[in-house]
Amino acid sequence: MREQISVTGMVLKAAPAGEYDRRLVILTCERGKITAFARGARRPGNQLMACSGPFVFGEFRLFEGRDSYTLAGAEIRNYFRDIAVDMEAACYGSYFLEFADYYGRENVESTEALKLLYQSMRALLKEAIPNRLVKAVFELKLMEINGEYMEYPLGRLEESTIYAWEYVLSSPVEKLYTFTLSEPVLLQFVRCVEENKKRFIDKTFHSLDILGTLVDNVT
Repeated sequence: MREQISVTGMVLKAAPAGEYDRRLVILTCERGKITAFARGARRPGNQLMACSGPFVFGEFRLFEGRDSYTLAGAEIRNYFRDIAVDMEAACYGSYFLEFADYYGRENVESTEALKLLYQSMRALLKEAIPNRLVKAVFELKLMEINGEYMEYPLGRLEESTIYAWEYVLSSPVEKLYTFTLSEPVLLQFVRCVEENKKRFIDKTFHSLDILGTLVDNVT
């Protein structure tokens, strides 16, 4: 009999597989990014249905196979349903999942990345923190975790922008979302993060295109 393992993680992707199954991509603390199959999860009333969707965070019980895992069950700590029902938050959250998927690697301990993803989802639910700031902080910190960042942003900048940059790079994940910025400084900070992304990342994020369309329609 195969041994069952337990990992803490968040579902990044969920796609149909076969007639009734779901193929999940999960970012885990212990084993990095993994692929798991939830057998029968698309059958009405199946116990795996609720725990096999994007944003779901908790402890997953798995059987390990040669190339993938099979989901046996889960203890869910947060479904992030408030994000799923808010169009803007869902767009930002979907982008965070895609960005985390880009950096995720198999068999690489990913505790800090998962903590960042979880805290960033929570931050999207805080009205006091603009979603644009949450996005920029999440991007910069995940790039820092993966060693792809400039120590100092380029150009003539406000002192507050430089301080925010240094604060994000040096602070633990739990302390990241404890500040806000004035609109001019926020715009400058966001621009600096975008420049950092262009320097290190050569990829188009589909969810970012959707987010851009939503923001344009709102404004």
